[in-house]
Amino acid sequence: MTRSQPLLVVAPLLAVPFAVALVAAWPAAAQNSISPGYWETTNKVTSPFPTRKTERRCIKPQDVAKFMQGSINHIYTCTYPTREIESGKIRLEGTCSTRDGPAIPISGQGTFTSDALHIEARIVPQIGGLSVPVRASTDAKRLADTCPVEDQGEAQG
Repeated sequence: MTRSQPLLVVAPLLAVPFAVALVAAWPAAAQNSISPGYWETTNKVTSPFPTRKTERRCIKPQDVAKFMQGSINHIYTCTYPTREIESGKIRLEGTCSTRDGPAIPISGQGTFTSDALHIEARIVPQIGGLSVPVRASTDAKRLADTCPVEDQGEAQG
């Protein structure tokens, strides 16, 4: 394996979870919450190595606050010292990390409504001592007011 091969494997794998973390935190400072219901989220890494992942999740009324606070899973902790959310626009800058990993810079900007979101994100992990800019985007849309019976568990992350 060459020195560049770990980068080829690791960079896209890092970007999708961090893009999801960014999306989960977007409404935290909004005056109105997202609408509960059945949501579809598509995360794309556009560079350096394209990937795409689409997930559907049920967000119950009691799970909205948890989702809005960025508590998407137990693996990543994200903080956003810069959080500007108003008039259907969003801009976030901060870091995400695992329990044992370093803080990785992340930023994003986009637009949102109570039923949809589009955000462009940039993640800059250090891999092999090099900063590797990763670009990603997330599109989320609310599919329905209610969730299918098989997806009525807690919001998945």
